[in-house]
Amino acid sequence: MEFRHLGRSGLIISEIAYGNWLTHGSQVEEDAAVACVHAALDEGVTTFDTADVYAGTRAEEVMGRALKGQRREGLEIFTKVYWPTGPGKNDRGLSRKHIMESIEGSLRRLQTDYVDLYQAHRFDHETPLEETLRAFDDLVRQGKVLYVGVSEWRAEEIERALKIADEMGFDRIISSQPQYSMLWRVIEEEVVPLCEREGIGQIVWSPIAQGVLTGKYQPGQPPPPGSRATDQAGGAGFIKSMLTDDILTRVQNLRPIADELGLTMAQLAVAWVLQNPNVSAAIVGASRPEQVRDNVKAAGVKLDAEVLKRIDDVLGPVVVRDPAETGSPSKRP
Repeated sequence: MEFRHLGRSGLIISEIAYGNWLTHGSQVEEDAAVACVHAALDEGVTTFDTADVYAGTRAEEVMGRALKGQRREGLEIFTKVYWPTGPGKNDRGLSRKHIMESIEGSLRRLQTDYVDLYQAHRFDHETPLEETLRAFDDLVRQGKVLYVGVSEWRAEEIERALKIADEMGFDRIISSQPQYSMLWRVIEEEVVPLCEREGIGQIVWSPIAQGVLTGKYQPGQPPPPGSRATDQAGGAGFIKSMLTDDILTRVQNLRPIADELGLTMAQLAVAWVLQNPNVSAAIVGASRPEQVRDNVKAAGVKLDAEVLKRIDDVLGPVVVRDPAETGSPSKRP
């Protein structure tokens, strides 16, 4: 395993982080989920990412049980707040009330006294940003949160938060967690330049594009049985837009590149995101331990400029680059 600083902070994290969105508490049984976490630990992964909303809070519970007994100081545990975790009007968003109540639930479910990184899961247009940042800063001062980050925020939203933090003396955001892959590059034009300038590191999710970049989905053929694309409760809606024949054909044309490098398609995809110097870690998920063991082999892989150009030439126009596609909502759901 290789390690990097998270942005310009002093926090060191594993290049490969293990995340349990769409798996723990929903897509896979707990025994399999625990086996995946233990496989990650065996491979040197120290960074684990989850969120209060995943599987209706069950994912945090599974993660807490899976990590129980591990040396807490040797782990970096990340979680998030924003999406609804209950039926009430204040059971969502980034109000002080919801943040303060949500961190207590997350700590209880994760069986820990603190989280290393607490992330605003989306931007909340209905709560003053000053209120959100003060609540986060209070949690840092209480020792319940060590660092603060965001997920799927636009560049201008991150910039506003940095300005307010500087003016009010709050701890600054040190991380951004966006979707990023060979096929989805919406952060490159605006978010990455800002974050490079301000010392914010990317912890990217979906580096293998929900499994599309593994090459297991074939053009003109139905999805393999048991794959994410067939699981209506576990992510089929997220992957649907990528299952066009044009995208799938181009992905198959990446196989010779992976073969030449002695990599699996998944390893090539994970290694690709790690070539971006602003990326601190790539989050991988798994339903089987062997998937974890396969993905972690991307750590430390170097792709030269010629390989990166060949990948760009293969994928061509199917790559999504528009910053407007960032997942920041226009208003609270």
